[in-house]
Amino acid sequence: MAAAGETAPMDRGSLGGLAVTFAFDAIGTRWRIDTGEPLSVAVRDRVLARIERFDRTYSRFRPDSLVSTIAAAPEGGRFEFPEDSLALFELYDLLFAVTSGAVDPLVGRDLELLGYDAAYSLTPAPEAVREREIGPSRPSWATDVVREGSELVTRRPLVIDIGAAGKGYLVDIVSGILREAGLTQFVVDAGGDLRHTGEHDFRVGLEHPWDPQRVIGVAELRNGSLCASAVNRRVWGDGLHHVLDARTGVPTREVIATWVAADDTATADAVATALFFTDSRRLEQTFRFAYVSMRVDGRAEISRNFDGELFT
Repeated sequence: MAAAGETAPMDRGSLGGLAVTFAFDAIGTRWRIDTGEPLSVAVRDRVLARIERFDRTYSRFRPDSLVSTIAAAPEGGRFEFPEDSLALFELYDLLFAVTSGAVDPLVGRDLELLGYDAAYSLTPAPEAVREREIGPSRPSWATDVVREGSELVTRRPLVIDIGAAGKGYLVDIVSGILREAGLTQFVVDAGGDLRHTGEHDFRVGLEHPWDPQRVIGVAELRNGSLCASAVNRRVWGDGLHHVLDARTGVPTREVIATWVAADDTATADAVATALFFTDSRRLEQTFRFAYVSMRVDGRAEISRNFDGELFT
């Protein structure tokens, strides 16, 4: 999974009677689950166990994960993923196609070579090393993996990073656990990736990416999801941040932050990343969403269907 700080935090508004918070750290970020009544021990344990199982599959930051096993396989192999991988990998199929390969879960090795590795060295490898290791043989989701049901077949070591959509997808899984437990009003917040369920609007401030004491607007959320991404949240050098164009391995330069509202958190998370590379009109042909984006020159844009207000 991606590390903490990869999303742009949002200023949480009134929780409409959701006065009880279950807070914990997992997958490298801070989680909050706000409810009207305390969660039972059984539900809490189920949530934590499910997140742990997800992390043990998809994290490139822990050596015992399935993703780390794939990265260490010298000649590739056949790897069995859990059933939840089917929808997640289908989402990446769409992302890869609609961004012309800019969003690709095989971008993991590029991130490592730039210093965003399991040890958080934050020290890029020399350019000659990066070129020698990746160069013209840069892996591609379209050509370097074969999926057969929930099995993934590889022919060489590949570093999978699902940071573009994985956390949002996990928020949806956790929300499903809460609904199965009978909860009808709650907010799940995983480091700024939000899912709201309930009868009252949830008002959220959109934090200015250059000044956490300010907001550039607000969003009104009800029975939906809101995710944010910003390049300033994980910066470790001149022009170095976690949002890479997978076609080149180079960090994006033009967009600094995005906020996306959608019916589910996986879609909101995915589109919040895709907007760094692809025009919203093209994304609208594949996904249903509303958005706000901010460019490096300070210009901000809001879609007509965004339920909220942009201040600047």
